Amino acid sequence: MKKVELPAAFVERVGQDPFLGDSLLHALDNEQPVAIRINSSKGNTVFEGLEEIPWSQHGFYLKERPIFTLDPHFHGGRYYPQEAGSQFIDSILRQLDLPEEPVILDLCAAPGGKSTLIADFLQGKGLLLANEVIQNRSRILKENLTKWGAKNSLVSNNDPQDFDGLKSLFDCILIDAPCSGEGMFRKDPDARNEWSTEAVNLCAGRQKRIVMDVWDSLKPNGYLIYSTCTFNSQENEDNVRWILEQTDSKIHAVELPLAKAGRDGIGHYALPSELKTEGFYVVVIQKLGEERIQKNKSKKKSTLTRLKPESWFNEWVSSDSEFVQWNNFLFAIPSGSGELVELLHSNLRIIKLGTELGEISRKGLIPNEALVLDSSILSDQIPDSALTHEQALHYLKGETFPLEGKHGFNTVSFEGTKLGWIKHLGNRFNNLYPKEWRIRMRID
Repeated sequence: MKKVELPAAFVERVGQDPFLGDSLLHALDNEQPVAIRINSSKGNTVFEGLEEIPWSQHGFYLKERPIFTLDPHFHGGRYYPQEAGSQFIDSILRQLDLPEEPVILDLCAAPGGKSTLIADFLQGKGLLLANEVIQNRSRILKENLTKWGAKNSLVSNNDPQDFDGLKSLFDCILIDAPCSGEGMFRKDPDARNEWSTEAVNLCAGRQKRIVMDVWDSLKPNGYLIYSTCTFNSQENEDNVRWILEQTDSKIHAVELPLAKAGRDGIGHYALPSELKTEGFYVVVIQKLGEERIQKNKSKKKSTLTRLKPESWFNEWVSSDSEFVQWNNFLFAIPSGSGELVELLHSNLRIIKLGTELGEISRKGLIPNEALVLDSSILSDQIPDSALTHEQALHYLKGETFPLEGKHGFNTVSFEGTKLGWIKHLGNRFNNLYPKEWRIRMRID
């Protein structure tokens, strides 16, 4: 592949900025590191002996980039490939004074790396709303959070301005703002082609609008985590100064000793010239003011029905949950979250609602893929068939093959990682793996 040179105007900017230095330009032409983050709810026994990322509790470096598509553990949500710098969010969340059951919004969440990190941090407590404005990207976000398996997570497909009716609702809002992508120059050659000073100006203005669109949705004393994957001050420190001028807020200090303090001490950078990572900038802003009881109203009547647990639920679900029904579909959400979930569902376009258990039919429940991927609630009474690596890949392609099993719905797994459902018919089975998730590349 032909090398794409760094944009001349970018090189000139870096050369005039003593904060960055020429070492950054050299680093952007070096080989990029490969990092993943383990799903702690599904265990890390298959990842022993890897180099740890110092600032991330479940982050590791890989020695080389594998073909993730050919790893069944990846499809089963056992881990997520994520830049090491982005995993500074893990260290930040653990330093915030959040309530026992925090409500967190990941506003610009696709493809879902930081959302899965937040879900791991919450450990089933509180509620995560992951939002993405672009429809096709929101579907990818839903897929990744579903594979991660977290019933305390919802996914919405909304513009930030749609949150105007949800006042003082979130304890923490993460805005990984769309940016000019300078920190991706090593990873993505297209980012070099798309960069321009005009793009920087456009992104800086858009970032301001995004923040202000959801500012009222943040509780007083709540935290805004603002991040980008770019190096310039216009989208980072300058924007932070602007936010502080426009709002009653302050910078909340966090300790990130391995990161580089930002210009004038505003935020922190993960620079590829100093750490094994792509570029990343992050700062925490705390909203000031007195907390008031805010009664949010629904924009439309909720179409959810809260259900009492029925005996047949125990065949499928093992943990304590609330259950809601939408049309003929059954969902599990955290106990005590029903009112909040109804509020969000009636104000936003929700495309993932907790863990979808399945569709209620005349013959019983037709289980949904989300249930088998949520290890926290899946009943251990459901029969499972362990697959070899070759069988697992054929299953993930949507194929069938000879397999022993108990008649009816069975789960299939690879080395302890649940992959999906089959319906065993005795001498054969129906492959129920979602068509839109199936592997399309050749596996032989």
